[in-house]
Amino acid sequence: MLAILSIQELFDMLMMTLFVGFIFKDSFMSGPSYGEMDPVEYYSRKSVKMLDGFFFAIIATAPAIIFHELGHKFVAEAFGMSAVFHAAYMWLGIGLLLKLINFGLIFFVPAFVSISGAGTYLQYALVAFAGPGINLILWIVSSMLLRMKKLDKKYIQILVMSKRINMFLFFFNMLPIPPFDGFSVFYNLFKVIF
Repeated sequence: MLAILSIQELFDMLMMTLFVGFIFKDSFMSGPSYGEMDPVEYYSRKSVKMLDGFFFAIIATAPAIIFHELGHKFVAEAFGMSAVFHAAYMWLGIGLLLKLINFGLIFFVPAFVSISGAGTYLQYALVAFAGPGINLILWIVSSMLLRMKKLDKKYIQILVMSKRINMFLFFFNMLPIPPFDGFSVFYNLFKVIF
């Protein structure tokens, strides 16, 4: 029996998760407003707050990325293709560098799935749509959960970020230009129809 994920894939997921958590840790830190702040208490807990931002960034971003890529992987494997999850180390390095120099816009590709094997145009379209399709599902589920009453505040923050990130990943990846998933979806659907 084949393992669902190899040790290397699990390692790449862990490394990608740590990189993404560090790169976006400041994006998700929520400190007190100026009038509410007790400076002694705030700065004595600064390291704890940084860790909170790191873990919150991981919880908010990593599932969207990992499930996106696993969508590609498992649909490709269901069609008999070979698919392997990889952390995009060069791109993660670029993201880290942009973070360290405080560049305003941080753009990078955290992970990808290499797929090999023969398939039909429809199968390739479905494999390409599987990643953004997962983000669409996560976006809808987050939106539905946010409409529920009596959610704990900490879950609301995570769900709001999950909703935003998955919405962004869905639309961004469905752009019909190479190398985005949308190009492969629309190109292969065009081949199926014509």
